[in-house]
Amino acid sequence: MPSVITIQGLTKTYKSGHQALKPIDLEIEKGEIFALLGPNGAGKTTMISIICGIVTPSTGTVIADGHDIQKDYRAARTRIGLVPQELTTDAFETVWATVTFSRGLFGKAPNPALIERILRDLSLWDKKDAKIMTLSGGMKRRVMIAKALSHEPDILFLDEPTAGVDVELRRDMWGLVRQLRDQGVTIILTTHYIEEAEEMADRVGVILKGELILVEKTATLMRKLGKKTLTLNLQEPMTVIPPELAEWDLSLQNEGGELEYAFDAHAEKTGVPSLLRRLSDLGIAFKDLNTRQSSLEDIFVSLVHRDGESA
Repeated sequence: MPSVITIQGLTKTYKSGHQALKPIDLEIEKGEIFALLGPNGAGKTTMISIICGIVTPSTGTVIADGHDIQKDYRAARTRIGLVPQELTTDAFETVWATVTFSRGLFGKAPNPALIERILRDLSLWDKKDAKIMTLSGGMKRRVMIAKALSHEPDILFLDEPTAGVDVELRRDMWGLVRQLRDQGVTIILTTHYIEEAEEMADRVGVILKGELILVEKTATLMRKLGKKTLTLNLQEPMTVIPPELAEWDLSLQNEGGELEYAFDAHAEKTGVPSLLRRLSDLGIAFKDLNTRQSSLEDIFVSLVHRDGESA
């Protein structure tokens, strides 16, 4: 797929001397959902703000849908929709008025049918005449998305789009994200709900201390870094792991009542059958066993912890 966003040598250093972004190179493909993960202060919002023309970069270039965001700002900005973290809306305006006004800001001709479709897709149609100030936080978040979609952007940035939104609204929003992707819109999102990135994103980027430390297809990342954990519920609790089990990477959990073994499920030899045989030979009985696949959250935490140690 062709790239819709090309980032080369992008950095940002503020007057205080704080380097918010270290040199970043990144290609985002047309029609993909790209999730940007990182702890607070990692540089996610700074990066998005630069691409959307809100913050000026210190060095580097960003091309959005063929347009340089600095040299051809107006054309680049019309290709981009942004849903920021902050709920900044016109409190005394109605939902219909504020979304229609947002479309006009980009020089687009009025299109009531389009605005109606967007509001219906976001379950806002019955609130079209309500003033923003009367809406719940979740509904205000939906209005922000409607405003961002009003000028029909090819690229949509969602900065923590489901923060403070209940489960039902979150599910609706992700349904809309899938629908937009199917229509060819490129989605770039930041999120603290890592399970959403795992479910939704085609690719994941991890940013830490202003540095993009990893970019990988979600499925490939899970395959490369994901582990499985075998948990054995012991018949009798242990205080220490016997030395005869030293060749396996085991740990005791739940006050010695559980024995855990982390292994690579894709390895030719997982070590599980030999471990179970050795346990039987040693007379160590267990009541139950289960396995759990590492989640994207497990991988993210291990990456951040590892990078923090090397920093």
